[in-house]
Amino acid sequence: MAFELERGSFDALVFDCDGTLVDSAPAHLHAIREALSSLGLTMDPEWYSMRTGLGPDDLLDAYEADYKVEALVREDFYRRSNKSFLANLHLIQEIRAVTDVARHWFGVVPMAVASNGVRKNVEATLIATRLRPFFYTIVTAEEVTRPKPAPDVYLEAAYRMRVKPERVVVFEDSNEGLEAASHAGMKAFDIRVVRSQESHLTR
Repeated sequence: MAFELERGSFDALVFDCDGTLVDSAPAHLHAIREALSSLGLTMDPEWYSMRTGLGPDDLLDAYEADYKVEALVREDFYRRSNKSFLANLHLIQEIRAVTDVARHWFGVVPMAVASNGVRKNVEATLIATRLRPFFYTIVTAEEVTRPKPAPDVYLEAAYRMRVKPERVVVFEDSNEGLEAASHAGMKAFDIRVVRSQESHLTR
């Protein structure tokens, strides 16, 4: 496997969802651009790709600031974008280097998903990719006080699994997520390193 873990050196695994377990960026970008299009606005894919670790509100805050647009009506925007996302789940693919880890350790140690995403979308993503049965615990930013880069989602996941934070290993793909894991006192793998290596090998 791409990530080597020594049995007994940890008590639980926690995975980010978008960009870690699955490549959902195409579905999210499509949904966001569709919602923006109804307002006569657009979003550059490259701009989005640099900010995929942000939660929904932080992403829109950055968008409004960088694109110098008036404040969006968040509730209406999220309703439109979430509807589009759920209609395009077929665009999502699992990231095998990471899901292989989940499959290998399933039933051996407790595992959770901790995401800055919307719970409804996270659940739908895991169901669509047939990954949902691996995770008894799911925590999203909606259920805690602060999203990543604060450690709240990771600490809540450890609490629900009844595992000490320092005995948890995290899999992440964003600077915000890695910072959150560090603040939680957890060891973390940056899965971007493996994805970059795989991309280089397939060129």
